[in-house]
Amino acid sequence: MALIIENNLGRRKIKLNTDDIINVVREYQNITYNANSYDEIRNLLNKCEFYLPEDI
Repeated sequence: MALIIENNLGRRKIKLNTDDIINVVREYQNITYNANSYDEIRNLLNKCEFYLPEDI
C-alpha cells in the first residue's frame, strides 16, 4: 500500500511498494492497449482516475 510521506517545505511524497507499481503499470497497459500515438495515450489517460490505497 502507498505511504504518504509528509513534507512541511513542499509537496508530499507517495512511497509505492512493488505491488503498487505493478498495479499502476497493469492499469496503464489495459487503458492504452490500442493507442497508437502519444496524444491518443494522453487523451485516454485524461478520461481515467487512478487511486492508490494509503497505508495507515
